[in-house]
Amino acid sequence: MRVRVGCRFLYQSAMPVPLMMAIQPPPHYAHRLLEQYHTLRPHVPVHTYRDSFGNTIWRLVTPVGTLCIVYDAVAEVPPTPDPVRLDLPRTPIAQLPDAVVLYTLPSRYCQSDLFIHDAWEMFGDRPGGWQQVQAVCDWLHAHINYGAGSLSSTSAWDSYQQRRGVCRDFAHLGVAFCRALNYPARYVCGYLPDIGVPVAPTPMDFHAWFEVYMDEAWHTFDARHNHPRTGRVLMATGRDAVDVAFATLYGHAQLLQLQVWADEVPEDFQLDGAMA
Repeated sequence: MRVRVGCRFLYQSAMPVPLMMAIQPPPHYAHRLLEQYHTLRPHVPVHTYRDSFGNTIWRLVTPVGTLCIVYDAVAEVPPTPDPVRLDLPRTPIAQLPDAVVLYTLPSRYCQSDLFIHDAWEMFGDRPGGWQQVQAVCDWLHAHINYGAGSLSSTSAWDSYQQRRGVCRDFAHLGVAFCRALNYPARYVCGYLPDIGVPVAPTPMDFHAWFEVYMDEAWHTFDARHNHPRTGRVLMATGRDAVDVAFATLYGHAQLLQLQVWADEVPEDFQLDGAMA
């Protein structure tokens, strides 16, 4: 199956502002990028590098005035929903790869140390492994109200106390609970098309979910939807939203417009630059 994903930003600034962006998916994941391009008007140079989490990061400086940034891509994705493996066991901490241990620790927005008592009291009697992580997702989906009101500074602990949040907060909560239960868990940001589900009436936006490391691999969990979805295209991963912010500005630039798209396209679809 093929999906077209991308985004368009329009910034305005009174002075040059350094900007970092994480909007380009890695070339290979569950998806495979077949075609991609980006354009900036007016043209400014973009330096690309790979950060410590393996994410593709753009570095640029906004000019005085307006800057339009467009990223557009076609990705090949599995035609089936997220895999579910109810019998998957927990990986013991002592057997985790060195690079994964980091994701068992508290981070800025996922204060897993604050969740330890509640996590074990609520989920400690569940079988370890996939079923225990799914129990966390079931609880979050049932008890955290989805809705506006969350700020960029809202942490997992804040959302837990308020019982409210957006997809970012559901992902943070999933990560925090799982780390409190001694699972490596990481935050994921990406594109999620409406394939096999009712089309959402609100404009498309970036989506956040989380992954848990079990059986020598990372596995997808989405407490916001709590239902296997088709067509995910991962954009970036990290300890929490700090590491995967789609834009980090070192100064003031006003975001005038943000447009995101993620749609299934035919096998013969080719990009034509229409979104530029």
